[in-house]
Amino acid sequence: MFFTIIIAFSSLISLIVLHEFGHFITAKRFGVKVEEFGIFFPPRLFAKKIGETTYSFNLLPFGGFVKIYGEEKDIKDPRSFSSRPIWQRALIVIAGVVVFWIISVILLSFTLWLGTSQAISDEEEGVLIDPKVQIIAVAKDSPAEEAGFRAGDIIGTIKIGNEKFEITKVKELQEFTEQYKGQEVILTIERGKEIFETKLVPRVSPPDGEGAIGIALVRTSAISYPWYFAIWKGIEATFNLTYLTIKGWISILTNLIRGVPIGVSIMGPVGVVGLVAQVSQLGIVYFLQFIAVISINLALLNILPIPGLDGGKLLFLGIEKIRGKPISEKIEQPITIFFFILLIALVIFITLRDVQRLF
Repeated sequence: MFFTIIIAFSSLISLIVLHEFGHFITAKRFGVKVEEFGIFFPPRLFAKKIGETTYSFNLLPFGGFVKIYGEEKDIKDPRSFSSRPIWQRALIVIAGVVVFWIISVILLSFTLWLGTSQAISDEEEGVLIDPKVQIIAVAKDSPAEEAGFRAGDIIGTIKIGNEKFEITKVKELQEFTEQYKGQEVILTIERGKEIFETKLVPRVSPPDGEGAIGIALVRTSAISYPWYFAIWKGIEATFNLTYLTIKGWISILTNLIRGVPIGVSIMGPVGVVGLVAQVSQLGIVYFLQFIAVISINLALLNILPIPGLDGGKLLFLGIEKIRGKPISEKIEQPITIFFFILLIALVIFITLRDVQRLF
């Protein structure tokens, strides 16, 4: 388990470092001086200067950073960030966000080439590779939650008395649970490389919107694409996931404004690492797909017009374009610092809550 957590943590750190590399390589491309590219945060453990840039490895494992000459102050120098045209500065800022989407495309393309399960209907026939019924959500306080079911689990068989039936379609499980409400059934669950049996009793009168067991299901079948087609499918999947993520965020925000319970929990770094570690146990394909989803979420989070994030920098550049001159450092820096402290405080609060859940 410890090794799994290390892999999960390293994957998230790698996303942040590659994000910073996007800023770095774009600044270099436009001839802007990059003073330092750091992995982790100071205090510094060791560093080496190559050309005009110092490459450092630091103690605090919270991602990475790029120190670009003239980014924080207005420096009258052709090599400084502040002296470059607005469009170049905007591209340097947005490059880190774009890297997140590129990572998602690469990971999803690779899994689609490697062979990944995709949702299909019960009516889908033809050449199907190992069709399965998979859990995509578990209702709170349901028989499924009490039995320890998780999203991603595959239901292989259902045993009723001395008879065992293979489950390859969603409607098959629904029909069995409807027929045997109130009676104990035994389900075979596949979780990564682990296969086990668990008992539960389908509810006679489940809550509205929930089934007798309390799970949302999807039928899947393994599909592998040629590498050249997998790339286009990876781009398509990234676009679709981005759209669905935005739609989900809007729904959550709308419910918060209306005072409707959102039914989801916001996680900090500790919670996300724990979730990544769980998903990694399902196999390499699920692990890479989940990292791609996190990458998309980080892209959207970073592009929000909040000072302290890349989107905040773009906001200030937009104001500068409209005004015809940059915002005063005496105004921009305190605003950025204020929001940055708020973001750090929020992360610390959520992280402490994640730790409390673990213990």
